Amino acid sequence: MKQKLLICGSTGFIGRNVAECLAEQDEYEVYGTYCNSSPLDHPNIRMVRADLTNKQDVERALKGMDIVVQAAATTSGAQDIVNKPYYHVTDNAIMNALIFRAASDLGVGQLVFFSCTTMYASSETALKETDFDANAQVYPGYFGGAWTKVYNEKMCEFYAGCSDTRFTVIRHSNIYGPYDKYDLARSHVFGATVTKVMQAQAGDKIVVWGDGTQGRDLLYVSDLTAFVQTVLRQQDSPFEIFNLGCGHMIQIKDLVAKIIEHAGKALHIEYDLDRPTVNTSLCLDCSKAKSRTGWQAMISLDEGIKRTLNWYQAHDPVRVTRQVGAS
Repeated sequence: MKQKLLICGSTGFIGRNVAECLAEQDEYEVYGTYCNSSPLDHPNIRMVRADLTNKQDVERALKGMDIVVQAAATTSGAQDIVNKPYYHVTDNAIMNALIFRAASDLGVGQLVFFSCTTMYASSETALKETDFDANAQVYPGYFGGAWTKVYNEKMCEFYAGCSDTRFTVIRHSNIYGPYDKYDLARSHVFGATVTKVMQAQAGDKIVVWGDGTQGRDLLYVSDLTAFVQTVLRQQDSPFEIFNLGCGHMIQIKDLVAKIIEHAGKALHIEYDLDRPTVNTSLCLDCSKAKSRTGWQAMISLDEGIKRTLNWYQAHDPVRVTRQVGAS
């Protein structure tokens, strides 16, 4: 008998990739939530409309589920992180509190929660899960969002200790690939750069926010979905936190140059030091994920850029932007 699996936020970037991946596995009966976005049109995914900040909607969506993958979140890019830091706090705190409680009350067997790495201090060396120091200074622009993520991680640990639901927390690095946000108002550096490059004509200039020296750990989305499949099949402990990234960083200026090169365009790069910038650098030590599950990143950055550009060219960017949502 197939396990009933619900992806919360299945119309978002990560949620959609996870949903489409798991829908191809014969062991799951896949459900997905949507709210303000259009429902997915997939023969193997049953869509459920739910406002995940509403208690009754959450309980209705989770009732009867064996597994929940919590990919719903309110997210945006550097401009909101700098100018509206509260944007990532309230709705995310509410929806996760309701989802974790419902999963515990309704006897969901396993829950996967996508956290992030904003709680880590900026570092030039790879950081392990245990390198997070709750007494260290969090990057000011990340303060609200980072501590909300830490709170949600601790709530996973709390419910794992007082219920039969197993919780897996994934602190993933910068994910990129198909269905990412490519509109310049909400996208992260990878999606924004792809849009700028793909819309540019030969000889145009690409404007990079900041000086381009910030380092990012970039992981292609299929490596993330592969890890989700792995922990769903392997994890039997009540609670675990895993770092997930490629394990090394690239400076933004080098990333922009790589994307331009793979797009085959002759473009100029200009740095705008007056635009909002997240001045941090980070890469992850993912040895725990490898030693516990055998997982490792398989897609190189160059291969991931090629795949992303090919996907972008095959899709209408306006339609992609309209369809991709948080929940």
